[in-house]
Amino acid sequence: MTKALFIVDVQNDFTEGGALGVDGGDAVAAKISEYLDAHGDDYDLIVASRDWHDPHNDNGGHFHTEPDYIDTWPVHCVSGTAGAEYDPEFDTSRVTHHVKKGQGIPAYSLYEGTTDDGSRVAELIEAHGVTEVDVAGLATDYCVRASALDAIAHGRRVRILTDLVAGVAQETSAAALTELQRAGAELA
Repeated sequence: MTKALFIVDVQNDFTEGGALGVDGGDAVAAKISEYLDAHGDDYDLIVASRDWHDPHNDNGGHFHTEPDYIDTWPVHCVSGTAGAEYDPEFDTSRVTHHVKKGQGIPAYSLYEGTTDDGSRVAELIEAHGVTEVDVAGLATDYCVRASALDAIAHGRRVRILTDLVAGVAQETSAAALTELQRAGAELA
């Protein structure tokens, strides 16, 4: 069996002090780095995603001056800004593929992104024969949820590394984990 680790959106704008910072984001970034030191060799692919929004438009209605925090959001993770960069606690040296998503459009799942050479995640997973995917990152109730659901939809066995995720809110994060478990994900 070939395994991949998805590390979702561990970026400055999603950790404490960022435009959409989640409590515990910096700690998750540090824990992911520790996990990679101890378990990085367990994976054939380590894919890290980043929101990478266009600076000169509303990204398909994703950015809004009066956001509803469901479908519209304040400006965040604009390409080329400090907010779009990985959190400094996240050591990316073990990452094999970097994916940018939301370039001009709303995007939540890591599967919606592309590498700098234009490869899509589904293509990478197929090309490497990945059968199992572990998922970590931010935020549990949004992009982690969407990425894990897409991995399940693509026929992969999925584990959520629950000590390596943090969400926007406790209630919605718990609901997302329950939904993922019902969809077939293992909570580890």
